Amino acid sequence: MAMPKIGIIGGSGVYGVFEPKKSIKVHTPYGRPSAHIEIGEIEGVEVAFIPRHGKSHDIPPHEVNYRANIWALKELGVERIIGVTAVGSLREEYKSGDIVITDQFIDFTKKRDYTFYNGPRVAHISMADPFCPEMRGIFYETAKDLGFPVHEKGTYVCIEGPRFSTRAESFMFRQFAHIIGMTLVPEINLARELGMCYVNIATVTDYDVWADKPVDAQEVVKVMKENNYKVQELLRKGVPKIPEERNCGCADVLKSMFV
Repeated sequence: MAMPKIGIIGGSGVYGVFEPKKSIKVHTPYGRPSAHIEIGEIEGVEVAFIPRHGKSHDIPPHEVNYRANIWALKELGVERIIGVTAVGSLREEYKSGDIVITDQFIDFTKKRDYTFYNGPRVAHISMADPFCPEMRGIFYETAKDLGFPVHEKGTYVCIEGPRFSTRAESFMFRQFAHIIGMTLVPEINLARELGMCYVNIATVTDYDVWADKPVDAQEVVKVMKENNYKVQELLRKGVPKIPEERNCGCADVLKSMFV
């Protein structure tokens, strides 16, 4: 079995479209990944999958070993990463059940490991446009073709977690962002540092706490399960459209890296 060039980081809902054929334990300089990397196919395309929060969903967002996860995928030859996340909405028009193909992010995390360059080598990576334009276009058009409610753009504010926002924080965040979650950063940063493509498929589960009804964890879980079908169909139809050769320029960011 050839090693895949496409990796998926997400939750258990991915198993609805992906059947593992092989499980690989990868050792990294940064410790253990969230789980063994599972290799399988989506519509005949080889993919690698890591359950971000572990197979039993027992790793909270602020404790995920993001560096180990990204490093492990890179070690296996993955060039493109599809990050599937659940988010809250900060805008009325971003409704529960909608899909957002994120184009920007704001980082409000506090104590994570954000880089592979902690010395003696220090590097500065451009993050002006952090997401892969080629994959963003593919998944946006695929969602439209499937008739799913989808937003072509959205700014994701990433918070530390595991708690949800206060009302004051939520009102502040909605002045600058469209959606809010706990897992995008530093996953996107680390992929960028290794010259990997990254696309974020975010599914909206709630209206955070700026709206009348405070976010409820049980309601979030209910909507997440309903969103699984959309994510599975999006992967089933979208993954085969990803070109084998990259023409997006994501790897070129390393050429302009300031060291």
